[in-house]
Amino acid sequence: MTNTEKMSNEQMTKRCRSCARSFGLRHSFLIRDWLFVIFLLIGVVGAFAQKRNITEKDLWDFVWIGDPQISPDGTRVTFVRVTVNEKKEGYNTSLWSVPIAGCEPPHQLTKGDHDSTPRWSPDGKFLLFLRATEKDGKTEAPQLSILPMAGGDSFVVTDLPRGTSNPSWSPDGKSIAFISDTNAEDLAKQEKKKLKEEESKKSVAGAAGSGQHAPAKQTDIEGEHESDIHVVTRAVYRQDNEGYADPKHPQHIWIVTAPRSGEEKVRPKQITSGRFDEDNAVWARDGSQIYFTSSRVDEPYYDLPRSDLFSIPAAGGEPTKITTIDLDTQFSPDSGAFSLSPDGKQIAFLASTTHPINSYTEPDLWVMDLSPNAKPRNLTANFDYDAGGFLIADSALPRARGRNVPIWTADGKNLIYVYAREGKANLALFDVASGAVKDLTSANQGVMTFRASPDTSKLVCNISTPTRINDLFVLDRQSSDSPRQITDINKELFAKLNLTEPEEIRYKTFDGKTIEAWLQKPPDFDAHKKYPLILNIHGGPHTAYGYIFDHEFQWMAAKGYVVLYPNPRGSTSYGQEFGNVIQYHYPGDDYKDLMAGVDETITRGYIDEKKLGVTGGSGGGLLTNWVVGQTTRFAAAVAQRDIASWIDWWYTADFTLFQPNWFKAPPFEDEQDFKARSPINYIKNVKTPMMFILGENDTRTPPEAGGEQMFRALKFRKIPTAMVLFPNESHELSRSGQPWHRVERLQHIVGWFDHWLLGVPKPEYEITAETEVPARPRNSPAIEMTPRARH
Repeated sequence: MTNTEKMSNEQMTKRCRSCARSFGLRHSFLIRDWLFVIFLLIGVVGAFAQKRNITEKDLWDFVWIGDPQISPDGTRVTFVRVTVNEKKEGYNTSLWSVPIAGCEPPHQLTKGDHDSTPRWSPDGKFLLFLRATEKDGKTEAPQLSILPMAGGDSFVVTDLPRGTSNPSWSPDGKSIAFISDTNAEDLAKQEKKKLKEEESKKSVAGAAGSGQHAPAKQTDIEGEHESDIHVVTRAVYRQDNEGYADPKHPQHIWIVTAPRSGEEKVRPKQITSGRFDEDNAVWARDGSQIYFTSSRVDEPYYDLPRSDLFSIPAAGGEPTKITTIDLDTQFSPDSGAFSLSPDGKQIAFLASTTHPINSYTEPDLWVMDLSPNAKPRNLTANFDYDAGGFLIADSALPRARGRNVPIWTADGKNLIYVYAREGKANLALFDVASGAVKDLTSANQGVMTFRASPDTSKLVCNISTPTRINDLFVLDRQSSDSPRQITDINKELFAKLNLTEPEEIRYKTFDGKTIEAWLQKPPDFDAHKKYPLILNIHGGPHTAYGYIFDHEFQWMAAKGYVVLYPNPRGSTSYGQEFGNVIQYHYPGDDYKDLMAGVDETITRGYIDEKKLGVTGGSGGGLLTNWVVGQTTRFAAAVAQRDIASWIDWWYTADFTLFQPNWFKAPPFEDEQDFKARSPINYIKNVKTPMMFILGENDTRTPPEAGGEQMFRALKFRKIPTAMVLFPNESHELSRSGQPWHRVERLQHIVGWFDHWLLGVPKPEYEITAETEVPARPRNSPAIEMTPRARH
């Protein structure tokens, strides 16, 4: 038994109460004496502990918090602690617990390297979670596991070949529903493999007993061979960071009896079937049935988004269709996830309308009766900000985030949810009857995830700021006090770092619109000096920068750059019109917004106009390519995960534009529009030295439709250029890629700017004789300048 899986929930609660009582018993003179000692120590430490600037490699010591869950008695929060693994090639996840009272530091619950998705049993006696183990150097599919909170080791509940996800307890705590794409063929192969292993063991044991050698293993190569080819018949056949779609393995709902110990063996039962995926399984209040959603269309890209709501008896049987939801519920990780009202008669969820067909449609908060053919009602139709509250940065949780769902207050009269407004994401109370909105938090911050105690009197929020990656805060709805911090998860590292708050600026662009932006300045900034400027452009295009932590900006500033990061038109959190105004004009006027931001920053007097750089990823990479084709004011550019040709991207990306969202027609019907908005069409104008940061497995913006085209054309024109290719990396390189690669990405971006803006020698970016090229450091990606095989 491991020490980390011994301590009971009761013991942890007693410890919390004990520390509170001991604090109350301090005598006043003792407090005064200790305060004197503390202040003395602070002075001594302050004199010797000088803070340093952040570095790119500090990422390896970051700690993230994911998927917080409040215990049924409302006294503790369990969460997923995410860290970089020892080899710096991936991430470890483990379960931790902290008291809501905040009287003690977090306590580790599990010791696995891949534990996630904690879910308290209704009585608080057990903690359900997912555990993925490693075998032969590979991470196995996650299985349901349970940790007894009274003490003892955790135990595994399932052993399905393709694993489990999204578990939830039945209201009485006797059963667990979950999702798996395991099919009958998988189970048969698993059983066959187990029988062979048992026969092999018996054969070896028999041979050992008789003193003979075990017979050589016979392999039916043809019978055991599994084809690895992909026969594709659908327009959407792969997904970035996930791989190829597998129609033979649709996601279905399963149920298993909840065991109370490892000795109690149980067998999961599949209760839905068919060729379509099911998701968002939610138990009815009485546990008699399970509600779920499913999009039962073979080729949904020909139609506008919609999904169907079903119910099915928990004991199994035929599902009953309740209604069709003619809304887009698939645009974000939180969209479509619904919650049940306290009386069990309504659901609430996040979705967007599909009419008219826009480039961007604000997500709204909806409620709907659980009755046949019911129609959803939009609570936020007159609220011109983004329900869901998504802000973008490079330091969001790389694993185990968990999903936000609308939280019903105990009386069923209000919903608690997050929304984004002008670069901030905060919690609000939405009146179910009127849609009236009341802010619960309002600071310059991003509420990343949130959960409520069973009576909804207390909320736990995972909050990020420009100088805080993430921490848990408790908001008492019965008090007027600000949220109270209960973790300081990066204290050890951040106590050493000299981090600075960005300066918010607002400026007028060419047509009178106001653009919000931020300036991240060096820690030792002096307004009387001149600094190089890096314009950093977000992707999306319908996302937003804001008041959350971004390692890239802090490190660029620490290296002596002023970083300008604006939210040009098309960005979210500024209203429907501002977000959708770029439809059929992207890129275009957003470029003018960006240049106006550069002009505004230069007027402040501390920017060296000859040392301007520009970078961005995804849609920001597209805009970086566009910028250098329209102006020569920038001395260096780094386009990341970019688009060069809209035509080639239309044919190769992992999702389709069969609907007129961004373009009015396909490229073979309106070739000129695609070309007019493609940066590669302006390649003859480019004089700026360019670097391209590309993930070799990126199917969202495939390299052959982006950086590879720009690179080849610039080489032909003898414009200085370099391409950095990251093997095994998807479009998520900057946010959840291998930690080593994330650090090397930062090194190359800043290295390119150091070379072309500051004159720092960078021989790795030069064409030299082979004997003159220094040996490439271990774990550093190669700079591809020669033909390579495509696969």
